[in-house]
Amino acid sequence: MERIIIAIDGYSSCGKSTLAKAIAARLGYAYVDSGAMYRAVTLYFLHHYIPLDDAPAIEEALHNIHIDFHYNPILQRNETWLNGESVEEAIRSLKVSNLVSPVSAIKSVRTTMVHLQRKAGKNKGIVMDGRDIGTNVFPNAEIKIFMTASLEIRAQRRFDELKAKGQHHTLEEIQHNLAERDRIDTTRSENPLIQAADALVLDNSLMNEQEQLEWAMIQINAFRSAKTQIG
Repeated sequence: MERIIIAIDGYSSCGKSTLAKAIAARLGYAYVDSGAMYRAVTLYFLHHYIPLDDAPAIEEALHNIHIDFHYNPILQRNETWLNGESVEEAIRSLKVSNLVSPVSAIKSVRTTMVHLQRKAGKNKGIVMDGRDIGTNVFPNAEIKIFMTASLEIRAQRRFDELKAKGQHHTLEEIQHNLAERDRIDTTRSENPLIQAADALVLDNSLMNEQEQLEWAMIQINAFRSAKTQIG
């Protein structure tokens, strides 16, 4: 079966990564968390006190940032590594969440990350999630999914996730964070979050993870079947 690119875009805390990982596992594809890449850059900026309005400092920092993904056999999960160190937990903190959208809006940051993302998908057989995967990174992706859910449900999911990790924040604090990220993501000048014209829309407000995966696989199998008939 010919390998394809599957692009998943959508709002914060919609479960994009969860669905993308599940699809990749079902198909035996590689999975790339583009959001984790921007979070890793944000973490680096925080640790090195890089001002977001200092273009030369940002350019220098980007040359010193090396991001990799490695599978942790003990925890049985993929982890994000920044300059040789696992930062999977650190990049999920609310401190990083509060800054990742402004960092992602910086043109030089997006240019660098998009180059790395396209390089990762040059041989296809990949599932990637983010904000502009189907509109900018892989505009010719065979399958594009745009995910959404109500702000209240997304905030509750994020609240539960952080609580399980021992991070305690109020639901109101998280909802405010998500609303602000939505605003920045959809209004930034560099590749804003928008639904691709040919994207399949998935509102998962009332769906569990298994239902989302089955929905996605129906779309993927329908595409494959149609392509086989045409071929």
